[in-house]
Amino acid sequence: MPEAKIAICDDEKEILRYLRKILQAHGFTVETYGGGQTLLDRLEADPAFRPDLLLLDVQMAGMSGIEVMRKVRELRSGLPVVIMTAFGSIDAAVEAIKQGANDYIAKPFPKERLLEVFEKALERESLLTENRRPREELNLNPASDEIVFTSARYREVYDMTIQVAASDANILIQGESGTGKELIARAIHFNSTRRERRYLTINCAALTDTLLESQLFGHLRGAFTGATTTQQGLLEAADGGTLFLDEIGDMTLALQAKLLRVIQEREFIPIGATAPRRADIRFVAATNRDLEREVREGRFREDLYYRLNVIAINPPPLRERKEDVPPLARHFLARFSAKMQKQVDTIADDAMHWLTEYHWPGNIRELENVMERAVILARGNRITADLLPLRRSDGIPLPPAGGSGNDSLETMERGHILRVLKKNAWQKSRTARALGITRKTLDRKIAEYDLSIPRERGAER
Repeated sequence: MPEAKIAICDDEKEILRYLRKILQAHGFTVETYGGGQTLLDRLEADPAFRPDLLLLDVQMAGMSGIEVMRKVRELRSGLPVVIMTAFGSIDAAVEAIKQGANDYIAKPFPKERLLEVFEKALERESLLTENRRPREELNLNPASDEIVFTSARYREVYDMTIQVAASDANILIQGESGTGKELIARAIHFNSTRRERRYLTINCAALTDTLLESQLFGHLRGAFTGATTTQQGLLEAADGGTLFLDEIGDMTLALQAKLLRVIQEREFIPIGATAPRRADIRFVAATNRDLEREVREGRFREDLYYRLNVIAINPPPLRERKEDVPPLARHFLARFSAKMQKQVDTIADDAMHWLTEYHWPGNIRELENVMERAVILARGNRITADLLPLRRSDGIPLPPAGGSGNDSLETMERGHILRVLKKNAWQKSRTARALGITRKTLDRKIAEYDLSIPRERGAER
């Protein structure tokens, strides 16, 4: 909350001095205005001036607070406004709320109440920051959002993504976690006719059912305990644009029914309201679940599934497109080197070998994390194999470099197990712990590679 910029508009000088003293003492930057026209002149003269919150007296000489608020909304759409009203003028405050004010506070007010109102208003803005970014910022796709590939397998996915973007159909993206489903969703939006409108996202698995409904549909002030302000939902904010529903498979059946109505009727009702509101939205949904199985087992509505699954896109896991690992690794290397201002520009051959051989259970997201760690730990300009914390699918750590460079993976693994056995005096339990695998797995590997355990060394049988 501190460091926010607060604009205060009131025609009482004593009130302005009192508020400035309180708010500056709590770390706010404060600008005061003795009348509505003075504030409006400032907003018109400086387009870059945008306070984080406006505290506005509802009754002022000349222009009323409600009239000032209407004009402020025209100049700074979305600017949060808290109305101040004198005791006995609550009706005016209620009217201001109806006109779009975030909250009101009655004079005289203790500073604790003032700070509480500010905290709630600013917290709401923080939650909606991603959804209220200027359109120009949303269209600046950073390098991190670039879809990187060379494989024919992913070329099919990318070509379909661009092809269906031109339509207005709802799209369901199904794939393992970390396969880049959100990048596909963004590509769909920014290659569509809706690209000049908002692209908003929400993770259905990250919120409780009540909070998810509130974020989607919005609510009126007083609709439920804690609803101290009227909040616009994502369905209203995304009107004309695209709404990406990540992890849609985690949405409860009750909320699925409400979302189905929005898709079918193109209208919704905010929590606490009675009249429906229209919304023209393209829905892109994603999940790492098998929704057909979820439908069969009664955990996902069949009618919603078919409404979302007009077009299906299924990005393959990284292990099924290994040829994309080198360009992706170099892509992340360049990004993190620039971010950390380090001169790391090369991936050693042994490191690239293991990056390509690795099974990547966490897909692209895991590769991104591995490369970030490697850049952090790199002492020179090269990423070497010892900087990669990789393990085989059966849990065995990948052996360090040092072979001929032409050895097969099995040959290198056999040699590594043999070296660790010797180092641990042929004790299988100790060796298994050192390798990070179970004793059962080690026995299977010993038999598979026909490793000879000397009896005279007292090896465990």
